[in-house]
Amino acid sequence: MLSPERLALPDHEYLAQRHVLTYMEDAVCQLLENREDIGQYGIARFFTEYFNSVCQGTHILFREFSFIQATPHNRASFLRAFWRCFRTVGKNGDLLTMKEYHCLLQLLCPDFPLELTQKAARIVLMDDAMDCLMSFSDFLFAFQIQFYYSEFLDSVAAIYQDLLSGKNPNTVIVPTSSSGQHRQRPVLGEASMEGVEASLFYQCLENLCDRHKYSCPPPALVKEVLSNVQRLTFYGFLMALSKHHGINQALGALPDKGDLMHDPAMDEELERL
Repeated sequence: MLSPERLALPDHEYLAQRHVLTYMEDAVCQLLENREDIGQYGIARFFTEYFNSVCQGTHILFREFSFIQATPHNRASFLRAFWRCFRTVGKNGDLLTMKEYHCLLQLLCPDFPLELTQKAARIVLMDDAMDCLMSFSDFLFAFQIQFYYSEFLDSVAAIYQDLLSGKNPNTVIVPTSSSGQHRQRPVLGEASMEGVEASLFYQCLENLCDRHKYSCPPPALVKEVLSNVQRLTFYGFLMALSKHHGINQALGALPDKGDLMHDPAMDEELERL
């Protein structure tokens, strides 16, 4: 039975929304790269197994960074894989540095960029010394926000910096290029410790959400975060996003914080092995 969403959209829009072309192109590339091995059991079986792995979220394992960030589903799958593979770090109560978490990320994605890991660590550490220790849960939820909403947060950083310097919100220029080519995030100093006015900040973010082509948190939840304070700093905003129960649920990649160390299916599989 087709979903209401599927019935409401033309075929080309639905396929684009689900990034079907991205997966078809990747499947064909994989097929051509491994055609000698695939020839032994057939093309039909290859495509079946490929799209089964996409549905299960295992298709992103050990892939290049450009692929794991290519679609929202890929990003959510990578977050879930990272949690499932390394939740024992949290279960054991271990505290790791930013560089150690980056090494774990590279076990799943060898070319994972250090910059993204550093940005996630800054959310936890509020831009303090980057060699401080972090718990698994603190890092994971900060990393989730930074990784999944990366392009959106780069635009938010530009808006925040413009507000901080007194520019008119109606003339804020929002970067839209790929991650890593945006302006650098604001550096917190004495002049910016009190942050910006929350209501004005929300007006800018509301407009940003309306026109942003990348994933962004639900505007109603962003409003909820900003309605509880009069002023806030950039990292204070990101910390609030990372700890927000509703945003975590809306994203749907990770369990609630109270269930973070529980994964019965994985535990059963590990016991079987």
